[in-house]
Amino acid sequence: MENERSQIGASLADFLEERVVRDDVEALAVKELIAEQITAAMKEKGLTKVAMARLMDTTRAQLDRLLDPSNPSVTLTTLQRAAKAVGRHLTIALT
Repeated sequence: MENERSQIGASLADFLEERVVRDDVEALAVKELIAEQITAAMKEKGLTKVAMARLMDTTRAQLDRLLDPSNPSVTLTTLQRAAKAVGRHLTIALT
């Protein structure tokens, strides 16, 4: 009996590429990792969201957007301020 399902792609990446959503999925995955790293660094430093926003010279609402993994929009300036606030450096690389 022949398999009723046809193979869409050789990998998840191929499947996503065929559906033209790969870039969006990758952007959300990167944003989720960044949000997790910032949250972990805040916890290490004992920073509340209010204190973190104050250190970043921004609003709590802006910080909430930064920490929201479902919101892929973030500026480099915001990332740099967040890194500095937790005593880290922002590193970005093209691979």
